[in-house]
Amino acid sequence: MIVTLNQCSIPQAQSYLQHAIAPRPIALASTINSSGQVNLSPFSFYNVFSICPAIVIFSPSLSGRNGEPKHTLLNVQQVPQVVINVVDYTMVHQVSLSSCTYPQGVNEFEKAGFTPIPSLHIQPPRVAESLIQMECTVQEIKPLGNNAGAGQLVIAEVLCMHINDAVLTTINGVTQIDSTKINHVARLGANWYSKVDATNLFEVEKPNTQLGIGVDALPQSIRQSNMLTGNHLGQLANVQCIPTINPHYVNDRVKQLVQYYGINPTELETELHRYAAQLLQQNKVEEAWQVLLTLA
Repeated sequence: MIVTLNQCSIPQAQSYLQHAIAPRPIALASTINSSGQVNLSPFSFYNVFSICPAIVIFSPSLSGRNGEPKHTLLNVQQVPQVVINVVDYTMVHQVSLSSCTYPQGVNEFEKAGFTPIPSLHIQPPRVAESLIQMECTVQEIKPLGNNAGAGQLVIAEVLCMHINDAVLTTINGVTQIDSTKINHVARLGANWYSKVDATNLFEVEKPNTQLGIGVDALPQSIRQSNMLTGNHLGQLANVQCIPTINPHYVNDRVKQLVQYYGINPTELETELHRYAAQLLQQNKVEEAWQVLLTLA
């Protein structure tokens, strides 16, 4: 199926894009207009785009129904400041409620039951219930079009972050945010969301200081294995050189496989690759390599 988006209706195009590009973090943006009226609204067209300077961008697109600008957009045009409040699972239904199209002047803090607290450097208030709040000044608003559904990029610099101590941890003397303690919530398509918690978090080791050998450098028998997936190959290839056989590596499982399947090299290779795949699922890359080197 091939979809040409400019031939779709706005709801159709939105559905395809939002289901495909997911999950997306949510910016719960609090803003204020020149009359002092506060607005609070969530946006999933949002991310971080620079570290120095610290730049985040979100997009309060023009209404897909009538092309009207969101109150958030009107506010930052008048007062170029915004607080980006991080959304977690404990507040997701309140955040959803704040997305209702209330009339101008209605305070979504009150409608959604959130507690406003003063910011240090800017006028819009922060959401007390949010575990992380970022005070930002708006550097630029870049329209991507004037038609209904067109994005309006709000480019904002983060002045400071307010981080709840409950989500902090110290590793090697350095204080940082612990991803397992936040329970981030992200948007998918339609009514679907995703929750990040310890049960679905995983780490991927990155070759930050040295280059991995690459999948193309793996032995052909490993590259063409029916037991090893692309992820497995990526793990094996993220080493600086193919390991050598460790004569001190002892594994009873490998001994059993060699004893049972040794008379049939093809079956032995399959079973050793199957076992290596299990080790890789547990992120035991060095052990997996030793298992695969049994056939060398």
